Formats: sequence, structure tokens, C-alpha cells
Amino acid sequence: MVKRYHKTATTLIKGAKTLDGKYYSNAKIFNKELENIFYENWLCVGRANDIKKEGNYISFEIGKENAIIVRNKKNQLNGFFNVCRHRGTRTCIDKKGSFSKTIQCKYHGWTYNLDGNLVGAPNMDKVDGFKKSDYPLHDILVKEWDGFIFICLSDKPENFEAFYKPLKNKFNEWQLSSLKTIKQINYTIKANWKLVIQNFNECYHCPTIHPDLAKIHHFTSGENDLYEGPFLGGFMTLNDDKKSITESGDLISKPIPGVNKENLNRVYYYSLFPNMLISLHPDYVMYHTIVPVNPGKCKITCSWLFFEENNNKYNYSDAIEFWHKTNKQDWEISELSQLGIQSKRYTPGPYSSRESLLSTFDNYYLSKLNK
Repeated sequence: MVKRYHKTATTLIKGAKTLDGKYYSNAKIFNKELENIFYENWLCVGRANDIKKEGNYISFEIGKENAIIVRNKKNQLNGFFNVCRHRGTRTCIDKKGSFSKTIQCKYHGWTYNLDGNLVGAPNMDKVDGFKKSDYPLHDILVKEWDGFIFICLSDKPENFEAFYKPLKNKFNEWQLSSLKTIKQINYTIKANWKLVIQNFNECYHCPTIHPDLAKIHHFTSGENDLYEGPFLGGFMTLNDDKKSITESGDLISKPIPGVNKENLNRVYYYSLFPNMLISLHPDYVMYHTIVPVNPGKCKITCSWLFFEENNNKYNYSDAIEFWHKTNKQDWEISELSQLGIQSKRYTPGPYSSRESLLSTFDNYYLSKLNK
């Protein structure tokens, strides 16, 4: 199927303006976002190859909910609410680790196997009618897509395959499932989560905020094939003298096997509603996950994925340091935006033609918030 790309400036919604300030600072709206967006939609929580062995797990916290994702003895990923079925205590307090063969609540010793079944409950055999089979950990639906782990906290989750159909086979050239996580950096910023996604979806700010990035690809080169709905993005063209987005402008390694010639001078950027950003370069992939904390604060994890792990020939830091610097520039301007938006003098302003994806993001966000 032929991919249809449109220049960023051609898809702006006529008369589009920025969101009202209440969407960035109001506590009631934030709680509504948790309930209608983050507790109902598919969330990226990490990489499958980061929990490769039986018993390996990660935990993920959003709002008042905490999830455990663990690999069982059949090499399957299981997800559970981190809530003991006895008195509700969290069974796991670490962000990642490895269970031996079971998950045990430290309060009273209730013990579950890696499929969430209750296998031990001290002294409960003396309680009339008690059956361990009645008290498994509450399940969370888990799906793996191109090596990424997604979970949905909803009681009635949307079908994952149907929801992600627009992205099916889209990134095959980059062999995402085969890539290894070489570096991960965690950030906490004083800005609303939407400001981070909106910032990612435009390069109108690149000449002033990212002068080094502007030397690698021109801010007007953007073309998008996804410009409405939950998935937004497209590519930007590297300048003739640049091979990748690194401090040097050169490739870190050989291009990822499978990346075609046309894409050797492009970088693709996509946002996946509501909490994932992915950037695909000729020689590596970078992705962010975003977790809101309150209306004016969010946590961001940035990870760099490479095809060859621990190869001393390659200077991975050439990419990592460049994007760490760029990330910090983005976080600083997002924090300044958060401060300004809280002013009583803030009113929605018109979007530039270079910000067309932001207006469609806003529309999709509002449709989910007010469903």
C-alpha cells in the first residue's frame, strides 16, 4: 500500500487554537483524565526483553493504581493489580526485580504463584467456606507489540489488535523486537503531561530551543502520514551532510538491518496516545513513556534501543548525550509553558501551520476526556 505523506503545514485545522488553561491546572480535570484516559486506554510500560526470565517483573504506577507485570514459567507475560486479596496491601514495592517462584505479601504471608493463583494463606483453612481458588490476584490485560509491553487497566479494554491496526507492520524495517535497551534516563518535570506530547509533535520551536538539532534536520521538512486520531507523526529529512541525530551528525553504527535506502536520510517521530513517543533513526530507536503525577507534574522515562548490544566499536553516547541535552531543553520550555498557562492573563492562542498535529491531538484528547 502506498503511504501518503502530507506536509505538516497543509493539515492545520482552520481556526485551531491552544487548549484552555484549565486543562493544564485543574485537579478535577486531572482526575477525570486518570479515569477516562489512563485507566481506560492501552499504556506502554516497558520492553519485553527487560523481563526475559521466569520470575522477572516490573511494576508500573499511574494515579492510585499499581500494576505488576511478570514472566511466568511458560514464558508468558502476566499482569496483576498490586493488591493482596486479603487486606489490600501492596505485594510488591520495587520497580523491578525477580520473584523466586511466588509472589508473597509481606503483611500476613498470603502467597501467589506467577499466574496469580493463591497457593498459600496461613491459618485460613480454619475459616468456614474459605477456598484459595476464590482469591487470585486481579488480572490486568497485557499485550506485546514489537517488543514493547502494553497494559490496560480497564474492566472493558478496547481490543488491542483493532486499536493498533494503523501501526501493524509499520515499523518492521527497524526490527523493534530485536533491539536492546542500552540506556535509560528518568526525568521528573514540573509540567502537565500534555505539554510534553504537544512539544514532541512540532518542530516550530526547533530553531530557537534546539539550535543543534536544527542543524541536523530543517524544521520545515516534516511530512506526516498519521495526522488524526490516537497516532500522530511522520518523518523529517536529514540535511545532506548528516547521517543521523547524534552529536557528530554521523551514524553510531551500521544502519539497522532492513532499513531501506529511502529511510537512511529520514528520522520518524510518532506519538502513541496517551503515553508513548517513539523516534526511529537509521541506526537506533529512542522512545519515551510519560506518566502524569498531578496537573503540573509528570515523570518521563527515555530509553535508547540499539541493534547490537555492548559492542565496543560503537560510541552509543554520541546519540544518548545529544538527546539528553535536547530532552532537558524540552523539559525546561515545557515547565516555562506550565507557569505561563497558569496566569490569569493566559488565553488560548492560534496554532501555527507548523503545529497542525497539536490541534488534532487536542481534539482526540477532548473526545476521550469527555466520552
